[in-house]
Amino acid sequence: MLYIVSTPIGNLGDITLRALETLRAVDLVVSEDTRKTGRMLKHFDIRKPQISFFEGNENKQMPKVMAALAARQDVALVSNAGTPVVSDPGFKLVRAAISAGVEITTVPGASALIAALVLSGLPVHSFTFRGFSPRKAGKRRRYLEADMDSPHTLIYYESPHRLEDFLKDALEVFGDRDAAIANDLTKKFEVVYRGSLTKMIAQIEKGDILGEYVVLIKGVEN
Repeated sequence: MLYIVSTPIGNLGDITLRALETLRAVDLVVSEDTRKTGRMLKHFDIRKPQISFFEGNENKQMPKVMAALAARQDVALVSNAGTPVVSDPGFKLVRAAISAGVEITTVPGASALIAALVLSGLPVHSFTFRGFSPRKAGKRRRYLEADMDSPHTLIYYESPHRLEDFLKDALEVFGDRDAAIANDLTKKFEVVYRGSLTKMIAQIEKGDILGEYVVLIKGVEN
């Protein structure tokens, strides 16, 4: 069986009992980064063989994982943090397992987008997750423009070195809407900024930009 196992997004105390039970029971752990996963497993005194599985090596590693599943081994898929497959490696593996008739289940847990949403102060009854935006400015603006008239709270992931450009493009496309930015969720230095996009840009320009961010933007009011 293939288990899609969610792991903590920062605080290791957030791991679920079922996730620990599953990781202790499986034959193989498929990890986005074996070093990071190895540290987590060591923390919980779990020793399991790992196979690295990230965007750059998915095609190379896929036969190894599928061979393990074909041999009726139990395999856990984990990402560096949060729920696998959601803006993380694993989608191709899930599709391949489904096509091969492999039984799949999920061990739900932490997700940065949900944690940021409930802390944002923005409407939570309806939202759209858009993941990472394109790297180039022109494509990024067109990507944002597709949601100009959306009534839903919009949720994006963004890297530290593109965050300021993303916010400035969002201001240009959406106008000065209410927004929120979350970083280091569940960690000691967790921070959530709330306010207009103009305020968000000013806040970011004042401080150090480290780690990945969740950006939330209010939808159009009907």
